[in-house]
Amino acid sequence: MNEPSEPNPADEPDGQPFRPLRVGRALPPEARGRAAELYWEAFGRKLGAALGPAEAGTAFLAEHFNADRAVVATRDGVLVGLAGYTHGDHGLTGGRPRDVLRAYGGLRALPRLALLALLERKPAAGELVMDGIAVDPTLRGTGIGSLLLDEVAIVAAELGCRRIRLDVIDVNPRARALYERHGFVATKTEQTPYLRKLMGFGAVTTMVRRIVPAGTPARG
Repeated sequence: MNEPSEPNPADEPDGQPFRPLRVGRALPPEARGRAAELYWEAFGRKLGAALGPAEAGTAFLAEHFNADRAVVATRDGVLVGLAGYTHGDHGLTGGRPRDVLRAYGGLRALPRLALLALLERKPAAGELVMDGIAVDPTLRGTGIGSLLLDEVAIVAAELGCRRIRLDVIDVNPRARALYERHGFVATKTEQTPYLRKLMGFGAVTTMVRRIVPAGTPARG
């Protein structure tokens, strides 16, 4: 879906003139570095213990993103937001254990691998798992997150999924409110006090949105 979207000009920050957004699929090769910066800005506190410091983490993400597992928003050809998802055997954030070992070196990489394993979420049959949404900080609150979620829902339906699942941490109520507005319902909360000092959050809530797969006959 590469048609320009048209958010309300009144939503533009600081009175900037309206410039249309484009929402599309797949991460362009030239945007990998920019995507890694946005992703780290959004999730660096959570990923820092496993992939930090920031320079190393953004380089690792940029190198190992799976471009086909992204929905992106661009303005004037510049990436301003992306949403990643996992379907099948891989998601947006890639990299095998051997890649972590090579990037971070031998024994120092082992605790990083353990932390990454804690964050891993695999989809069940008929399920798409969100890897997170990252939006340019200067454009938050302008509807980009909603546009990305809408496109992810279309992707999930086209893939034949019946639900989208995601995890939201307790220190991100704004993201949870966004998900709730888009039909996500909390199904369970896992307390993780052992991660508060390390990753900055103490609980993770799983949320689910039901999806009607494309081609499903309408009930009449």
